[in-house]
Parts: sequence; C-alpha cells; structure tokens
Amino acid sequence: MENPLKIEAFPIGPLENNAFLVVDPESREAVLVDPGMGSEVIFEAIKEQGLRVTATLNTHAHFDHAYNNAIFRQELGCPLLMHEADLGLLREMSSHAALFGFPPRTSPDPDAFLTPGQEIRVGHGALRVLHTPGHTPGGVSFAAPGWVITGDTLFAQSIGRTDLPGGDYDQLVHSIQTVLFTLPESTEVYPGHGPATLIGYEKRHNPFVKGLPAHVL
Repeated sequence: MENPLKIEAFPIGPLENNAFLVVDPESREAVLVDPGMGSEVIFEAIKEQGLRVTATLNTHAHFDHAYNNAIFRQELGCPLLMHEADLGLLREMSSHAALFGFPPRTSPDPDAFLTPGQEIRVGHGALRVLHTPGHTPGGVSFAAPGWVITGDTLFAQSIGRTDLPGGDYDQLVHSIQTVLFTLPESTEVYPGHGPATLIGYEKRHNPFVKGLPAHVL
C-alpha cells in the first residue's frame, strides 16, 4: 500500500529528542509529534513549507517529549492529542522537568484522548494509533504504511527505560513483541531518540528483546 505521507525528523534539545512533522505533500496538511525542548525551530519549517498543522500528538507525556505543548497549542490553535493513561504524568510535567534540572514548564490538558486503532487523518493519508505501554502507561506509537513512530518504546538496538514512575519492563517488552514486531519487517522505525532502524533488524538483533524467555512476553 502506497503511503502518501512524508515524515521529517527534527533532532532537538539537550536530551537529543526526535520531534516529527508528518506531512501530506499534496494538501500541505501536517501533524506535529512530540514537540520537546528546542522544538521552536519547527515553526520555521512549518512556515517555509506552507503547512497547515491539524494536530499535535504526544507519544507519551514525559517532559522531554511534551515540553512545548503549550507553545504550539497557542500559536497553531490545533488540538493536542494523547492517551488518557498518561494524563497524570502530563500534569506533573513541570515538577519532573525541575527534578532533571530544567526550567519548569506546564502543558495544557489534551483536547481529546487517543485510542488504540484510531486513525488520525493527515490530508490524503492517516496515522494508526498503536497502544504500546511499558515506558509509560499511555505510551503510543503512530504507524503508517512503511514506517512507525515509536516514541520511547523501541530504539535502534535498545528499548525505553522502565525505572521511571509508571514504567513496567514486562509490559514494555510485551508491547514490542506483540504490537510493533507484528508490523512488516521492512517497516522503518523512527524512535524518540537516536537514529532510525528497521523492524526486521530489531527482531533479529535488539539485545533487549531477542531470545527472551516466554514469561516476559
């Protein structure tokens, strides 16, 4: 199936987050994913490309991925969408940022909650919401034909940390094995930090999920 959507990654901020613009080139509609610290540079890309951003999406509610929710909500006027299970984390974002030595920053509550299997229209294409909890209870990934944005669930040869509040290692591995690893092996993976990878490569080489005993699945 041909995917009309294009993805543009923006490595940003002191924690080297990846923010994303998902764009339908024909209609110039776009959605913004994970506007973390330093994501103000994306305003220029939106302006230069003449994009109409229809939603801001959070893969999860940790401060490094949601730090600039309020700025984009105010400037673009588009809805903020996130899974309901991360609402508590979002409301504690300011204190979590301060604990890590960053200036406190609050986020508005989401305008609507994401649900598993939901389709988010972007011009002539769509993103499918995959619930991939484990790094956080409300962690989600966004899939389109040929690629998937995984937030802090799956990285190139690594996985998201589970030692923060709401983290659950067994749940994270279950999400990877039963949700992400059911995607075609040629699917490109765009994680919340670091370089892109492929589902097939991670199935064979990711040391955190390769050859695990059945009790963690």
